[in-house]
Amino acid sequence: MEKFIASSAFEKATIKRLSAAVQVKTESYDDLGKIGEDKRWDVQYDFNKYLKKTFPRIFSQLRIEYVNTHGLFITWNGTEPELKPTLLMAHMDTVPVPPETIDQWTHPPWSGYYDGKFVWGRGSSDCKNQLLAVLESVDLLLENGFVPKRTVLMSFGFDEERGGPQGAGHLAPFIFERYGKDALAVIVDEGGGFADNWGASMCMPGVAEKGHIDVEIVIRMPGGHSSIPLPHTAIGVMSELIVLIEDNPYEPHLVDKNPYLGALYCGADHAPDFPDKLRKILEKSRGHETCNAANDELAQEAAKMSPFVRYLMQTSQAADIIGGGVKVNAMPERVSAFVNHRINIGSTSESVKTKVTSLAQQIAEKHNLTLHAFDDAKEERNSIFLKAGYNELEPAPLTPTNVDELTAYAVLSGTVRALYGEDVIVAPGLMTGNTDTRYYWDLTRHIFRFAPGWDGEQGGLANGVHTVDEHVSVKAHINGVKWFSLFIRNMDEATLD
Repeated sequence: MEKFIASSAFEKATIKRLSAAVQVKTESYDDLGKIGEDKRWDVQYDFNKYLKKTFPRIFSQLRIEYVNTHGLFITWNGTEPELKPTLLMAHMDTVPVPPETIDQWTHPPWSGYYDGKFVWGRGSSDCKNQLLAVLESVDLLLENGFVPKRTVLMSFGFDEERGGPQGAGHLAPFIFERYGKDALAVIVDEGGGFADNWGASMCMPGVAEKGHIDVEIVIRMPGGHSSIPLPHTAIGVMSELIVLIEDNPYEPHLVDKNPYLGALYCGADHAPDFPDKLRKILEKSRGHETCNAANDELAQEAAKMSPFVRYLMQTSQAADIIGGGVKVNAMPERVSAFVNHRINIGSTSESVKTKVTSLAQQIAEKHNLTLHAFDDAKEERNSIFLKAGYNELEPAPLTPTNVDELTAYAVLSGTVRALYGEDVIVAPGLMTGNTDTRYYWDLTRHIFRFAPGWDGEQGGLANGVHTVDEHVSVKAHINGVKWFSLFIRNMDEATLD
């Protein structure tokens, strides 16, 4: 089987499968209506038909169930049912492609074009590649007569890009009802991968993820003819508030339980080019039960490396949506905006609400407006309203990362090093975004947000995710298939329960 995965025949076949998967236009929109009423959901029928046609062995030999119409749940029963199952996840949907950006793509976004090294298109790296890697590995194991001891479960949502309420939000309770609390040995979903850090190749599976809150701001002010304008329209006031929010970012803050602190320790111990200044600051905190003062100094220094590193230790804020006004000669009576926040480890959604409320109060007082902050008040004129979005989420529980005994993290790490070599440093990683695992916390403590496919030359990080020219290395994708096939077998042999 392993020789076949490395063959040109498998490469041609997997390119064809991944390309065809990208060509099914499974876009998720924030304003999707009810399943069965909003026809935009119906493309999921097409994608599930594609999967059934592409993997007939899986669909004929394993237990297939559909949850909330489109959610796909697959069970491969093990011979030793007392062992906790392995759960592998991915999602079938993608973010939309804005029509005005299509001409900016090197290859059309729904073409699945293969250029000899990469497959291009929306969903190629987020995350139809991971979904296919899971199914291809299981299909190959079935074909080669492998029978698992430990049950293998596969759970594929269909609206992760809008927070997962209809997909994972129904799949997780379905699994919980069948298996119960803490019933799974491990969960692997999409997430962090590989990077070159400080002269070393590092693999950083996400063992936690930041929280999430979308703050909606609504400003209601009098309208009227624009030839006799107010000193400040609702749009002007909203602009002032957004600028005030952007001018007051959160500071980097590194608490002991942030996985990035563990990554810094690994880098200091094993990476040849780890900065001396960081090393000296790190030594101040190493070995202390509480080291927040030294950690803050460390956070300020580490944040200088890149915005990506900074936001591993800092609550982010981004004004992403704004709307208001209906006519060029009429002052707007209602203006709204959404500010997306990803909450730092050690912080809370309440701290975000407190800060936004404080800033909004300054603008309300300046313009003689009433502030209603997260109180569900009915909208009225001359007011600012702050509301929390539907998918508010606290930072995730931390997955155990000890390797002194055989843990799920040790099995994952060992599988990485077995495939890619012992020079690869495996260190705990942090997701700045959120995956469908947000619904699965009660099923196991051992949750990994991890993209196991690595090119080596091109890196394992996804290319063009959520933007123009999304693409994925075929070599990385094939390595993902190798990793999943090996991980399933390694979990089968691991005594974790």
